[in-house]
Amino acid sequence: MASKILIVEDSAIVRQQLTWVLMQAGYEVLEAVDGQDGVDRIVATPDLAMVFCDVTMPRMNGIDLLAKLAEKKIIPRLAVVMLTTEGHPELLEKAKALGARAWMVKPVREEIIVATVRKLTAAA
Repeated sequence: MASKILIVEDSAIVRQQLTWVLMQAGYEVLEAVDGQDGVDRIVATPDLAMVFCDVTMPRMNGIDLLAKLAEKKIIPRLAVVMLTTEGHPELLEKAKALGARAWMVKPVREEIIVATVRKLTAAA
């Protein structure tokens, strides 16, 4: 059975691109349109292997999503990778402190995305 990966991203184009890359690599992909939708889907899907999460989103941003997951004790069980255009060191440090396993600045090459998923899902 393929590992399940959730993409939490407000850009439909980015979600579509990531979904295609991950499905081609053999993963089952779920999508969420913002942080609140992401938290809801994570709570409802206990067998998720990992999450790719944008930082800047409406309703709930990625940092707040991490804080909510940490509060619910879902992190460190679930690997979360922040995938964003944001490169601010203070955001990176905050995400790391809340349990994010990696921080990638968009655009990211397909092979890097797949290699990251393989590494983090193998460790689970």
